Amino acid sequence: MADELEPSGAEKMFGDFAPGLVHFTDDVLFGEVWKRPQLSPRDRSLVTVAALLTGGNAEQLTFHLQYAKDNGATEEELTEVITHLAFYAGWPKAFSAMAVAKQVFRGA
Repeated sequence: MADELEPSGAEKMFGDFAPGLVHFTDDVLFGEVWKRPQLSPRDRSLVTVAALLTGGNAEQLTFHLQYAKDNGATEEELTEVITHLAFYAGWPKAFSAMAVAKQVFRGA
C-alpha cells in the first residue's frame, strides 16, 4: 500500500518517526495478511474487532469499525458482536467499544 498516492494512516502518523512500523503495517499487514484468501475481508474485520475489544484496545476500534463496514459488515452485526463479547470479554470493555461504535456510526 505504500505506493498509493495518498499516504496511509500509518504513514501520516509515524512515517518520519517509525518507517519500519509503517512498512510492516502497510505492506505486510494490510498488503499481504489482509489479502490472504482463506478469510473474507468481512470475516477478518469481525475477528479484528473482536480481538481489539477483548484486548481493551478501544482507540483502534474507530478505524476498524469503519473498515468492517467498508468490508460488508452491518452496523447491526457489529453492535451485536460487541454485545455478545460483553459476556466473554467483560462489561467495561464492551461499554468502551460501544461508545466508539456509537461515535463511528452515529457521530454522537
